[in-house]
Amino acid sequence: MGTAVRRPARWQRLDSTVRDLPFGLLLLALSLIPAFHRHGTQLGAVPERPFDALAASAAVLESLSLALRRRWPVVCLALVALGFAVDQLGGYHMVAGTALPFAVLSAGAHLDRHRRLAALALTAAYVPLALALHRYGTEPVDEFLTFYLVLALVWGVGAWLRATRAAEADRRLRVAEESRTAERVRIARELHDVVTHHVTAMIVQAEAARYLTAAPDRLDRALNSVTDTGRRAVNDLRHLLDLLDPGHGAGDREPSVGRIPVLVEQARRAGQSVDFSEEGAPAESTGSAELVAYRVVQEALTNALKYAQGGRTSVRVRHGGREITVEVGTDGSGTRAEVPPGSGRGLAGLRERVGVLGGEFRAEPGPDGGFLVRARIPSGSAS
Repeated sequence: MGTAVRRPARWQRLDSTVRDLPFGLLLLALSLIPAFHRHGTQLGAVPERPFDALAASAAVLESLSLALRRRWPVVCLALVALGFAVDQLGGYHMVAGTALPFAVLSAGAHLDRHRRLAALALTAAYVPLALALHRYGTEPVDEFLTFYLVLALVWGVGAWLRATRAAEADRRLRVAEESRTAERVRIARELHDVVTHHVTAMIVQAEAARYLTAAPDRLDRALNSVTDTGRRAVNDLRHLLDLLDPGHGAGDREPSVGRIPVLVEQARRAGQSVDFSEEGAPAESTGSAELVAYRVVQEALTNALKYAQGGRTSVRVRHGGREITVEVGTDGSGTRAEVPPGSGRGLAGLRERVGVLGGEFRAEPGPDGGFLVRARIPSGSAS
C-alpha cells in the first residue's frame, strides 16, 4: 500500500514534459507499425502514398510534440499542426494525426495569454490547408467545415477545463484565507480569555493591596495572590503557545470544568464574594464542552471583578446526561473597578463557542440590578 502511494507521488513530481511524453511515443509507435499505415485521420480525398522518410518526419512532429502540450501549448500546437498538414497533403493519413485534437484541447486548457490570437492564428492556418486539400481531392466543402467545428468544440472544452481549474484554485485560495482568518480569530479569543481574566484579577488585587499597608499580614496575602495569579497567567499562556507550536513542548492539558474551583478561589482572593456549587458528575467524554464551560465561568468572573467588584457572585455548574449547564450571576451590590473598559469580544466569543456546539448562551441584566450569564452546553460532541 505504501509503495503504491509513493509511486503516483513520485510520478507527479516529474516535469510535465516527461509525463506527457509516453502518449506521444505511443502514437509514434502505432504510426510506424505497417499494419496501422493509412488507418489514421483522413481529411479530404488526397490519394494515399506509401510510408517514406517524409511520413516518418511528419509522424515524429505530430506525436512527440505532445510532450510540450502543457509546458509550451502554443509551440506544441504549431508543431503538431505543421506535421498534420504534411500528413494530410502527403496522403499518409497516419495514426499520429490524432495528436491534433489533443494539441488543440491542451492549448485551450493551458494557454494563459493571447488566447484569442492563438485561435485566430489556428483558423488562419486551417483555411489554406482546407483549400489545398479541396483542390487536390474531390471532397465537398462540408467535410472541412465539420472538421473545423469539431476542432472549435475541442478548443471550447479545453477553455471550460481551464475555467474550472481556475475556479477551483480561487475556491481553495478563499478557503485557505478563511481558515487563516478563523485561526487568527481563535487565537485572539484564547488570548483574550487568558490575558483579560488574569490581568483583571491582578489589577484588582494590586488596587486592594494599596489600602493594606497598615496590616502587613493581609498585605502579604494580597501580594501572594497577585504572584499566584501571575504564575497562572504565565502557565496558561505557555499552554496556549504549546498549542500553537506543538513541536516545541507537550504543554499542560486544556482547562476543564475540574479547574473551575481554581477560578472561584482566584476571584475570592481578589476580594470577590463567590458562592460556588456543582451538581452531578462530569461525563466520561465531553469533548470541547469542558473547555467552553471553563471559559464561560472565566469570562463571567472577569466581568464580575470589573463591573461588580466586591459584590456577591454565584457560580452554578450542573452536569446532565448529555449537557453542562453553567450559570454565573451578580446581585448588583458591587462597584466598578479601576480597570480598562472591555472590548465586547469576550461575550461575543462565548456566544460563538457555545453556538458551535449547538448550545444556548444568554447574557442579560439580573432581576436585582446585577448581571446574569447562562449557558447550556451539549457534551456529546468531541470536536
